[in-house]
Amino acid sequence: MTIQTEILKTILKSQYHAALQMLHQSIETCPDDLWESGSYRNQFWQVAYHTLFFTHLYLQPELSAFKPWAEHRSDVQHEDAIVGAADPESKLPLIANPYSKRQVMDYWSFCDQMVDSAVDDLDLSAGESGFSWYTCSKLEHQFINLRHTQHHTAQLADRLRTFADIGIKWVGPK
Repeated sequence: MTIQTEILKTILKSQYHAALQMLHQSIETCPDDLWESGSYRNQFWQVAYHTLFFTHLYLQPELSAFKPWAEHRSDVQHEDAIVGAADPESKLPLIANPYSKRQVMDYWSFCDQMVDSAVDDLDLSAGESGFSWYTCSKLEHQFINLRHTQHHTAQLADRLRTFADIGIKWVGPK
């Protein structure tokens, strides 16, 4: 049985929009005192931005096609906002100053609006992901991207439940 590419693209779009809608709920309902709370290694804003950064990046056909979001800060060692090992040779700070909730919501809108055209432009039959650090097909890479978005959305939802007893509603196919 062969699944047509257009059906796969329709499913991917639906799942991206559903996953992003759940991330939207998490960002939108995050209390101000949790947004930059030092209770976690990575603050809420960092995980939210990181999730959107990689959703955006991996919706590209390849690394060279990536054009950062207009408010992206590249003058740091870790542009995705998650702290990693410091480069002792760099004079740049590890991560950017916190993005505001409004900025992250704007980035969310940017990502959600690009999903349909980005998925339409992908060659899902390509044997390579377009990113040297992923040795998988483009289709599998999209599943990895969706799992990444869902993984971090679940982290944020758990923080909301633990911190403020805020629940995130399940979003079905869009």
